[in-house]
Amino acid sequence: MQIQKTWWKESVVYQIYPRSFYDSNGDGIGDLRGIIQKLDYLTDLGVDVIWLCPVYRSPNDDNGYDISDYQDIMPEFGTLADWEELLAQMHQRGIKLIMDLVVNHTSDEHPWFVESRKSKDNPYRDYYIWRSRKDGREPNNWASLFGGSAWQYDEATDEYYLHLFTKKQVDLNWENPKLRADIYAMMRWWLDKGIDGFRMDVINMISKAPDLPDAPTVTGDRYQYGGQYFINGPRLREFLAEMKREVLSKYDIVTVGEMPMVTTEHGIAITHAETGHLNMVFQFEHMNIDEDPSAALSRRSIWPWQLRDLKRIMTQWQNDLADKGWNSQYLSNHDMPRAVSRFGDDGQYRVESAKLLATFLHMLQGTPYIYQGEEIGMTNVKFPSIEDYRDVETRNFYREFVEENHGNPEAVMQIIHAKSRDNARTPLQWNASEQAGFTSGTPWIQVNPNYTTINVERDRADSNSIFAYYQELIRLRKTNPVIIYGKYHLILDDDPAIYAFTRTLDRDRLLVILNFTKTNPVFVLPDHLSTTDPVLLIANYPVDATKELQKITLQPFEARVYRLS
Repeated sequence: MQIQKTWWKESVVYQIYPRSFYDSNGDGIGDLRGIIQKLDYLTDLGVDVIWLCPVYRSPNDDNGYDISDYQDIMPEFGTLADWEELLAQMHQRGIKLIMDLVVNHTSDEHPWFVESRKSKDNPYRDYYIWRSRKDGREPNNWASLFGGSAWQYDEATDEYYLHLFTKKQVDLNWENPKLRADIYAMMRWWLDKGIDGFRMDVINMISKAPDLPDAPTVTGDRYQYGGQYFINGPRLREFLAEMKREVLSKYDIVTVGEMPMVTTEHGIAITHAETGHLNMVFQFEHMNIDEDPSAALSRRSIWPWQLRDLKRIMTQWQNDLADKGWNSQYLSNHDMPRAVSRFGDDGQYRVESAKLLATFLHMLQGTPYIYQGEEIGMTNVKFPSIEDYRDVETRNFYREFVEENHGNPEAVMQIIHAKSRDNARTPLQWNASEQAGFTSGTPWIQVNPNYTTINVERDRADSNSIFAYYQELIRLRKTNPVIIYGKYHLILDDDPAIYAFTRTLDRDRLLVILNFTKTNPVFVLPDHLSTTDPVLLIANYPVDATKELQKITLQPFEARVYRLS
C-alpha cells in the first residue's frame, strides 16, 4: 500500500495530566488556566498536539475517569470559558487538542445512572448492565480491575450493576442503540467546538460477551479475571465502524484507542488506512515485559525484563503494521511508572538513559507521545507510607494484600514504589522553589523530593539537558521524513545489551544504536551497512567524529543516530 502522509503521523503529542501540571490559583490542584500559562513552554519544546486527560465534571473517584457530565468542566479545573480560551490559545500557537473520551463507563453520579437505578422500567435502565443475583451471589465471578467484585448490589431494585473499575465507575451498555446515539451526539458537540481528536479510554472493553459467563478459576481468589469476556468483545469492530460512520469520518481529526490485550492482528484491523476505524491504538505488550506472567495486572508485580523481549515486541509491531496501519509510540503515561525509572537508570545515569529512551521512542516509526515530565527525566517517587498515595487502585491493592490477605507490607510497598500510578502523578517539577513551583498552596499529592535537582528551570538553563535533547529530536523528526515514514529493520537481533535498527526511505538510511545497559558492549557494524562517510545526527555522549563506525565501544546507556551514505 502506498504511504499515506497525514498531519497526525508527522506530529509529536504531549500528554497533560491537568491535576498535576500547573496550579494557577493556589488551591493545590493543577487547572486549565495553569495550562494556558505554560503553553509557551510547550511551544518551545516543539510539540504539535496536546492530549488532555479528562477535565469533565466528575466526583473524582478515579481522578476524572468517572464522569458525571460529559459536557461541562470540573469546577476545580475551571470553567467551560477557561477551556474555550485554552483551545483558542493552543490553536493560535499551531497546537492541536486531543480530548479524552471515556465511554466504557460513567460515574454513578451521571444523570443517566441516577435515572437508571430508580426502577427496572426506567427509560435509562438499559443504558447500563444490570443483572439479578445468581445462586444468592453476584451474577458472575468477575473481578474488578481495581480489586474485589466487578458487581455492586443496589438495594433499590434488588439487582447488581457491572463496574469493571471502581464501584462508582458504572459500565455502559453499548448494546443499546439509544445510548450509542447519545454518545455520538456528545462527541459531535466537542468536535464542533473545534477539538482535533480523541484518545479513547479502554475503548476495546465496550463490547461484552452477551451471556456474561463466569471466568475460569485460575487462582484461589473468590473473584477471577474475566478479560476474555469483556476485552476485544464480539461487537467491538461493529461499534467502532458505526462510530466512524456517524462521527469520526466527518472531521479531520486524529483518534487513538487505549486497548489492553491487543495483538498486531487487532492493531492492523483497527488502524488499517482503508478498512480500519481509528488512526492508532495504544497497545500494552511492551508495558507488560516487567510483570509476573501469572499476575492479572502488571502494576501488581515486579519482574526482571529482558531487552530481547522489548526488541521482539516492538519489531513485530513495526513490521506487521508497516504499510497497513500506524503505530503510537509511548513509554509512560498517567497509568504507568516513570520511563527512566522503569526502562533506564534513575540514579547515576538518569540523564543519559532518559536521552536514550527519548532517542528510542522518536526513532521508531509511529507517532511519539511524551508524558509530562518525561522531557526533564522525572523519576518514580518512593513515598514512605500508603497514606501518602492518592491513587484508588494503589490503595485498594495495599488494602487487599495487606489487610485482607495478611500480606507483607514491605513487599507490597516495594511493588507500589515500582508500579503505582502515582509515580506519574506527582506534580510537574517547574523549579527548585517550594512545592517545585507547581503551586503556592499545598499540592493534592506530595511533590517528588528530588525536585531541587530535577526541574524545568534547571533543564532549560543547560544546553546539554534532557529538555534540550528532546528539542533536537523533535527538530530532527520535522526535518527528516525518513524518521516518520522510513521502513524499520532490526539488526543484532539476539544482542542482550544493544538495540540497533535502521530506518530507510528511498535512498535515505538512518542507523540507530542504543545501549540499554550500564555496561560497555561493543557494537560491530554489519557488513551490509558498511559506509564511507557516516554523518552523526544526534548522540547523548560526545562523539569523536574521526573514529570509524565499524567498531564502537559504547558508554553506559549510550545512544547514537547516524545517516549512512
